[in-house]
Amino acid sequence: MKWLNYKLLIFLIGCVWVASCRQGQNATDKNPVFNQPAVKEITEKINDHPKNAELYYSRGNMLHKLNEDSLALIDYKKAVHIDSSKAEYFSAIGNILFDHRDVTGSVEWLQKAILLNPQDRTAHLKIAKMFLFVADYPKAISEINIVLRQDVYNPEGYFLKGIVYRELKDTAKAISSLQAALNAEPKYKDAAMALGQIYSAKRDPTALTYFDNTFKIDTTDVLPLYAKGMYYQDAGKYEEAKAEYKNCIMHNTQYGNAYFNIGWILLQQDSLEKAWRQYDLVTKIQPNNAGAYYNRGLCNELMHKPQEALNDYKQALVFDDKYKDAIDAVHRLKK
Repeated sequence: MKWLNYKLLIFLIGCVWVASCRQGQNATDKNPVFNQPAVKEITEKINDHPKNAELYYSRGNMLHKLNEDSLALIDYKKAVHIDSSKAEYFSAIGNILFDHRDVTGSVEWLQKAILLNPQDRTAHLKIAKMFLFVADYPKAISEINIVLRQDVYNPEGYFLKGIVYRELKDTAKAISSLQAALNAEPKYKDAAMALGQIYSAKRDPTALTYFDNTFKIDTTDVLPLYAKGMYYQDAGKYEEAKAEYKNCIMHNTQYGNAYFNIGWILLQQDSLEKAWRQYDLVTKIQPNNAGAYYNRGLCNELMHKPQEALNDYKQALVFDDKYKDAIDAVHRLKK
């Protein structure tokens, strides 16, 4: 029953998203993205050559890079309508549908792409992701190998194979495949991060180098800094962990998890008032974070403020009514 409900949810999300695409189709000219010079230039070409499928496909690629996927999908479908012989057009549609959790719809388009071109790399890799998603690892590997046989330097293929091996708990093969992805594409952020996480799980300091390299690839993403903090925290090196979390906050003041973990460390160090302030900040950044309210309540209870603690525990249960620690705390303070 739970699986059926999940599938229904995925279907409904897909329906809502497709509906938004249809609405977008009636108002594409009103979207400010079409005023961007590159998009405007190709739109003018489309106006001059409305039967040119390649132009729609190119604009779709451009819109996809700008995160305008509903508009990109319209262009890709228009390209298919004009010319249904190009596998890459079908792959592009399948790719977007998969990214928006319409797995069933995605497979239909990807299979059409493979029928047109059995060597379509995009389609095979996206189907591999689907098999990874449903934990059918042998089929995922089979799809990946089709790509790697024709392109021995395909970084995404090695990356996906590394993730499959990681799920299979084959750490040596996972590291080898992820490293191959980085060798093929040194700025492959996801591969560098995955390697850092694998080494971190082994308590191997090599993880820190991969986290540093990941952050250098994209300094707008502070997850690698947070991961460094977690590495130190798990090793019991609390001051180093706090330093990394503070570095994380310096780059992104809204990163609630960093405040949360600083609060946890301060709790271990009996700095209750300082810990309270960290959890209070989290409740402002993430107002529905049940854990932040629970931990702020715990600080209040340890500081002998039972009513404030009770209020926080109850608030935690508003956002997670099955939060056992909060339920137990409410019962404890009501006695």
